[in-house]
Amino acid sequence: MLMGVHEIAGTFLENAARFPFYNVIFLTKGAGTYKADIGTFTFRAPVLLFSTPLQKLAIQHETPLGGFAIQFHGDFYCIEYHKERVSCNGLLFNNIYIEPSVNLGASDAETFCSLCADMIEEFSANEPDEVVLRSYLQLFLAKSSSIKLKTMAGPSAEREKDEQMEAFIRLLEQNYLSLHKPADYARLLAMTPNTLTKKSQRYFGKSPSLMIQERLVLEAKKKLHLTRQSIKEIAYALNFSDEFYFSRFFKKFTKVSPQSFRDQTGISIVADME
Repeated sequence: MLMGVHEIAGTFLENAARFPFYNVIFLTKGAGTYKADIGTFTFRAPVLLFSTPLQKLAIQHETPLGGFAIQFHGDFYCIEYHKERVSCNGLLFNNIYIEPSVNLGASDAETFCSLCADMIEEFSANEPDEVVLRSYLQLFLAKSSSIKLKTMAGPSAEREKDEQMEAFIRLLEQNYLSLHKPADYARLLAMTPNTLTKKSQRYFGKSPSLMIQERLVLEAKKKLHLTRQSIKEIAYALNFSDEFYFSRFFKKFTKVSPQSFRDQTGISIVADME
């Protein structure tokens, strides 16, 4: 199956796991800590939690969980191909700067419960209709993106912004291929490396060194999934000295080789569109 929906309860993801799918965890009850790779943050239902293929996921729960888990493969729904309709790539998925979550109000939670029930009902049919399921999934992601964007544009989010750290984001996006040391970014931001580390930990929950490495891994994942470039070509494009060093670097963070990642997540239809 390239898509699945099921109800969850109790100790869901108490033991860490990796899936070759995109995951959307819709919790209707429960509270605890969500871990996606090295990223960790607290949550309280109702909430949506997101992850990309082969991330290491775990939930430490303070109270029993309830809700739904939606999984889909890139071959079933390509978030890059549908980015004009659903702006979830870089917002809900594939973003190292913001928490992969959406907090919900009671009304929105009811809407998502209804959508999950509709998907489960469609799956129970003798011959589930892929088009219908894809439409439900697209609506679910579009609604999630809309709520996330409104939350990020709200007055509370504006008050919490750190302009220096927002500048760090812009600099990292411009220079991640060539500048790999926190000291390089500290110099551009006119601060000491120690100050950058403290502010980054407070703002992102990660060190600047880790963020630089995560940004490289994210770009590598995009090229493995969205292009037909060889591993050697991708290593060269990311300024690695050779494909073997690139493979070791990639496996250190993802626990799989670049080729294994590509085999499990597939190559997107976007790769053949240019």
